[in-house]
Amino acid sequence: MKAYLFSFALGCAVGVLYALLRVKSPAPPIVALLGLLGMVLGESGATWFKAFVR
Repeated sequence: MKAYLFSFALGCAVGVLYALLRVKSPAPPIVALLGLLGMVLGESGATWFKAFVR
């Protein structure tokens, strides 16, 4: 749970920094969200597969 909170806090901090420096996000929001969703699903799938194979 700590890793999730740390990741969320760091993401918020980077978002604030981007806003203060008026830097555009490197990817359109929908592309970034789909990429994150893919990462989460891939990690979950790999974890499930490892547990299932054992």
